[in-house]
Amino acid sequence: MKQLESVEAFEQLKQGKTVFMFTADWCVDCRFIAPRLPELEEKHPDYTFVSVDRDKFIDLAADLGIMGIPSFLVYENGEQVGSYVSKDRKTIEQISEFITNI
Repeated sequence: MKQLESVEAFEQLKQGKTVFMFTADWCVDCRFIAPRLPELEEKHPDYTFVSVDRDKFIDLAADLGIMGIPSFLVYENGEQVGSYVSKDRKTIEQISEFITNI
């Protein structure tokens, strides 16, 4: 999974088919799903997956309404087409279903 390096990169990456995962080093629920993220990427090869450190990009996260992590935003051609944003623990199966249903 790619790591977001700048807000400018976010703007560029959202022009494709991109799943942004907002996360943080201290997030227990993020670590819970981390081992299975390659499986998620493999199941959805038409998307680019990008990890966004919520603490490093706190202003971006706030602007996008990211309250809890892990949270997922999906963009296609610059438009947000889906969001899975909540404070609840998410399973890989739930995340995959969310992406499939976009």
